Order: sequence, then structure tokens, then C-alpha cells
Amino acid sequence: MTGIRAQQKEKTRRLLIEAAMNQLSAEHGYASLSLREVAREAGIAPTSFYRHFQNMEELGLSLVDEGGLALRQLLRQSRLQIARGGSIIRSSVTTFMAFVANQTPIFRLLLQEKSGNSRAFRLAVQREVDHFTAELVDYLVAEQHYPRELAELQADAIVRIVFGAGADAIDADATERQRLTELTIAQVRMVARGADAIRQLGRPTK
Repeated sequence: MTGIRAQQKEKTRRLLIEAAMNQLSAEHGYASLSLREVAREAGIAPTSFYRHFQNMEELGLSLVDEGGLALRQLLRQSRLQIARGGSIIRSSVTTFMAFVANQTPIFRLLLQEKSGNSRAFRLAVQREVDHFTAELVDYLVAEQHYPRELAELQADAIVRIVFGAGADAIDADATERQRLTELTIAQVRMVARGADAIRQLGRPTK
């Protein structure tokens, strides 16, 4: 019986998360969502909300955590294409843009809350961006054999370019998103080539 209750609780929790995501849009940021509206869409009584989250902020932080984890998992999977002769840059940028297209509400949340009023949200979003950057640094050091200092500079530049492109692509149609994808691939390749030139010359990064 305990197992059944746990499953039902997790199912209801997922319904609340999905209900909140469904209500996010360019016109309605997370701050404009109400607990009552989210509960109604999830099909539960407002009072039942508190069995799963302390408040709306905790629900929003869960969305940020899940979004960041989902993106990192997708990018890890995309790196498997290298073993089959794929381009890590094209694979990663394409995967990122697909995430923006398929998970628009959660990416919009990350963008909106990165500079929002809630310090807890800002720190949570920055933490996810830092995780994203750190994984890229580790890849550049382990697989591309960059010095860590140069890898950190390169990763920071790439993340800024890619997230900026994602912001431009969030409301774009398929044709414009493809154009932005190709542009971003070219820009990331320029950064990678510049970093490689610095590495070969053995010049300091500062």
C-alpha cells in the first residue's frame, strides 16, 4: 500500500510540474502563475498542492532543476555521435536548438528567471548554467586536451553564444531556427579554432 501511495504522490507531483509548464508563455512568466490555477489544471484541490511543494517558488525551482538536468542529459547523448564520426559542435548545437524548440516553456523559464526578481531563482538558473559550462570544460580537458584555463575561457564563450542563440530562436519559426542553428555552429567553430590557435602557439590566456 505504501508503494502505491508513493506512486500516486509522484504522479500528482508530475501533474503539477506539467501544469505549471503548460501555463508558461511569453506573456505569462512564472511570477504571474497562481497556485490555484496550477492546481486546477493539474486536477487537484488547491489545498492538496502543499502535500507536494511548500509554495510556488519551490515548484518553480524544481522546474529549473529538471530543465537543466534534461538539457545536460541530451548533450551527453549527443556526444555519442562522435564515436560514429559525427561533429561534436554540430551535434551539440543542433541538440541544444532542438531542446529550445521542444521544451520552450522550460527554456523560457530559464531565460526569464536568470535576471528575475527572485534571488533563489537567479541562483538556481546560474547553478544550471555553471553545470552546463563545467561539463563542457571537463570535455575539452579530457577529450581535446586543452589546458584547464584555456578550456574555461572557451567554454564560457561557447555557452554565452549558444544561450544567446537560444534566446533568439525561442519564438522563431522552423526556417529561422535553422538559420540561427547554422550561424551558431559557425560562431562556435570560430571560437574553437581561435582556442586551438592559442593552444598551439602556447600563448598565455591573460
